[in-house]
Amino acid sequence: MIREQVRTATPGGLVLLGLIVVSLALCLGVVGTAQDHALASFTVTFVVALSVVVPFVGSGFFIVNPNEAKVLQLFGRYIGSVKTPGLSWALPFYSKRPLSLRVVSAESTRLKVNDLDGNPIEIAAIVVWKVVDTAKASFQVHNYAQYVQVQGEAALRNLATSYAYDAHDDSHTSLRSHTALVAEHLKKEIQERVELSGVEVIEARISHLAYAQEIAQAMLQRQQAGAIIAARQKIVDGAVGMVEMALERLARNNVVELDEERKAAMVSNLLVVLCGERGTQPVLNTGSLYT
Repeated sequence: MIREQVRTATPGGLVLLGLIVVSLALCLGVVGTAQDHALASFTVTFVVALSVVVPFVGSGFFIVNPNEAKVLQLFGRYIGSVKTPGLSWALPFYSKRPLSLRVVSAESTRLKVNDLDGNPIEIAAIVVWKVVDTAKASFQVHNYAQYVQVQGEAALRNLATSYAYDAHDDSHTSLRSHTALVAEHLKKEIQERVELSGVEVIEARISHLAYAQEIAQAMLQRQQAGAIIAARQKIVDGAVGMVEMALERLARNNVVELDEERKAAMVSNLLVVLCGERGTQPVLNTGSLYT
């Protein structure tokens, strides 16, 4: 496996300054030896040679932008990567391919898959990543950006089949209710898949999650029924607690003594009042407790 080698290229400013000094010295030499035909002939020959050398040396200059790297190769052999921003110089025989180190945010296509319960769902994710190993990104995979996209969608499919869309209780992890845990799982799985390409996954989160169209209406009714049952359960729990508190206080304060039959009737009436959906209309008893 090819590993990244960070190189420090020759500062381009020094090489450029050297070329300028040599060119000025040569021009002054040509002017000074213009009267001597032998020296002039030699100088002209040197100028012609220099006119070939200067463009050759000049082709070794390259610029590295911030958050960018240049991958150097010599006749197909990997030499190293230059990451220092600015003007640099390397041998003209080196090929210098730019590679971006900027952070990339990409959204996957909406995939239609079955969740853990077998329900068809639509899911998409946003993956934030960047290149950290220029050698792997350049030589280990054909197209690292496309590789990240394909592997990200494969990881997303596998994630969707590992969890249910919605859990019936808090003890089970679901795609809808445990977003942080699911996002961490997705990030870890994508990172394992793209390790070969020299890419680091910074963040991965679900951007779209919904039931497929063919079952969306039925699942909506199921969710509504679950919400109604949960609400009713809380109402009943609260009503039972209030009835217990009422009986306890009546007995503690000696307000009234009730036998078991009257307690049952009182409990039934209180539950009807507390759990009913509509306001109750009380009936006043003007007789005694037992008539």
